[in-house]
Amino acid sequence: MTGCCYMDEMADPDLFRAPVPSADYDASSIEVLEGLEPVRRRPGMYVGGTDERALHHLAAEILDNAMDEAVAGHATRIEVTLAVGNRITITDNGRGMPVDPHPKFPDKSALEVILSTLHSGGKFSGKAYATSGGLHGVGASVVNALSSDTVVEVARDRQLFRQRFSKGITLGPLETVGAAPNRRGTSVAFTPDVEIFGRELLFKPARLYRLARSKAYLFAGVEIRWKCAPELIGDDTPAEAVFQFPGGLADHLREQVGTRECATADFFAGSQEFPAEAGRVEWAVAWPLWSEGSYSWYCNTIPTPDGGTHEQGLRQALVRGLRAFGDLVNNKRAKELTADDVMVGSELMLSVFIRDPQFQSQTKDRLTSPEAAGLVEKAVRDHFDHWLGQNMDRGRALLGYVLERMDDRLRRKAEREVKRKTATSSRKLRLPGKLTDCSIDSNEGTELFIVEGDSAGGSAKQARDRKTQAILPIRGKILNVASATSAKILANQEIADLIQALGCGTRKECRPDNLRYERVVIMTDADVDGAHIATLLMTFFFQEMPDLVRRGHLYLAQPPLYRLTVGAKSLYARDDAHRAEIERTVFKGKKVDVARFKGLGEMNPGQLRETTMDPGSRSLIRITLPQEYEGRAGVKDLVDRLMGTNPAHRFAFIQENAARLDEETIDA
Repeated sequence: MTGCCYMDEMADPDLFRAPVPSADYDASSIEVLEGLEPVRRRPGMYVGGTDERALHHLAAEILDNAMDEAVAGHATRIEVTLAVGNRITITDNGRGMPVDPHPKFPDKSALEVILSTLHSGGKFSGKAYATSGGLHGVGASVVNALSSDTVVEVARDRQLFRQRFSKGITLGPLETVGAAPNRRGTSVAFTPDVEIFGRELLFKPARLYRLARSKAYLFAGVEIRWKCAPELIGDDTPAEAVFQFPGGLADHLREQVGTRECATADFFAGSQEFPAEAGRVEWAVAWPLWSEGSYSWYCNTIPTPDGGTHEQGLRQALVRGLRAFGDLVNNKRAKELTADDVMVGSELMLSVFIRDPQFQSQTKDRLTSPEAAGLVEKAVRDHFDHWLGQNMDRGRALLGYVLERMDDRLRRKAEREVKRKTATSSRKLRLPGKLTDCSIDSNEGTELFIVEGDSAGGSAKQARDRKTQAILPIRGKILNVASATSAKILANQEIADLIQALGCGTRKECRPDNLRYERVVIMTDADVDGAHIATLLMTFFFQEMPDLVRRGHLYLAQPPLYRLTVGAKSLYARDDAHRAEIERTVFKGKKVDVARFKGLGEMNPGQLRETTMDPGSRSLIRITLPQEYEGRAGVKDLVDRLMGTNPAHRFAFIQENAARLDEETIDA
């Protein structure tokens, strides 16, 4: 009984009682938008907003309709004219919009239906247009709805017709202007409505010029004429121009690349009809040696800046083609290529024409038609395989370039792994096990000594100032980075330890401000082997961390080669010349006990500290680039010749410079 009472107290006796109706929400609150009113209420749904991009989208919609006529084979000329007052006129010499009464709306011409009714047009069934950019029958009507003044003229059946609109409203019936025996096609002139776009937003001549020019590249069979009122132009945009490009996208890309050097002398360009009259594809690809990349995707002449399924098809064709070519030339690394290795840094253009394309939105920024990927991949792949195999040297050159891009990707990945393993706000990092770090938290006054071998490392650890000096032993001669691939560099443990200890990244990712030490000191034996190791290390820093060299962080230690003793007095000599100088001056005429150090490991910690590591008594050489070599080109050429993969360059250097050397100074 108690439980029942509890339920009664907690329950709402009026749980299903209807709430009191709200006086401000009834049937009269439900609006029904008719005609083109939805477009004016919500323009963002149709043109992506009310900004500059949306404004120019209006011009693109009308130009696309004219291009559809050209692609269908009915128009050969299009005119784009920008006049004072933000008024643009686009004219084609196609068939002209139908002007006879519409079967469904007998009191309206087909032209009026097209301009004043959403989802009306001749591109739904594919009977009037095999491939077209227009799909939903909203382009022209949306432009009409968002324009304060629209005038459409149609020359058809040797007659000229005209009809006027404002803000989507028809201002009068279709007029028969008169005879037009030498004219055909459609002309649409409109002024964007300031109530929608504001008074400050105006068409940009340069942007419209580029739009018209790009359309001409996309279809070689059309001539596009551009005219603009001179007073509207504030840059070098021509007031008049005629565009016609028989070479299509290849012409466009050739102009864009200009004189820049590319991985291959020839572009990969071509076109191919799809089977069963499903459409066609045209492409042009170049791989400039210095480029951040440029990608232009089109479907039925419509720009699709976000790519889509046609892009996926091209990516697959290129990467699979290069992998297959790698197998052909027995390059096993090619199987590791990804599409990004092939695409990043390239400059390419792709244009497809397909039936009934599907886009992500009315602004058509991305193609989503699933069949496009397979059609493009098969068409392009066949041509790409032939292009690579037709000229093996060209194919190898491109493969080598793309493999370098892959190496860059792997390097960045490895550096990100290092960053994830470290915490840059603290010196207590996950560091190489061989590193004996200093104890101070900041990098001010700190030094990293790179030493050769564990023996020298042991002496250096005992000789160092624990507060400011860190020791990193390396095992013998490190990899020669000038003649190694990026993948081989990243796989080298000694180099990986060094990169991790320094903490500043390499190449483009090198950040000198993140360097964990104020000075990096190369400390090797004072003999030929030590000089070779120092040279390999300097090559590494020059190639992988050039900014460290420029900023003066890199030093070369000067350990002695000899200890000269007379009685209780000992002096140290860096090399034979220094030894001769000491014997000729300080120890002149005396019997000198000479001890030659075979390596740093033979020095006791006190000697190593006094001669090489103590800032108060040591001698260091700062490694830097002379001002005249700041551009690195001259030094890079020398490094490539002396340290690169071609031994003939080293032999030539020796021949050129051998006569300058004194035979007695050669340590061999």
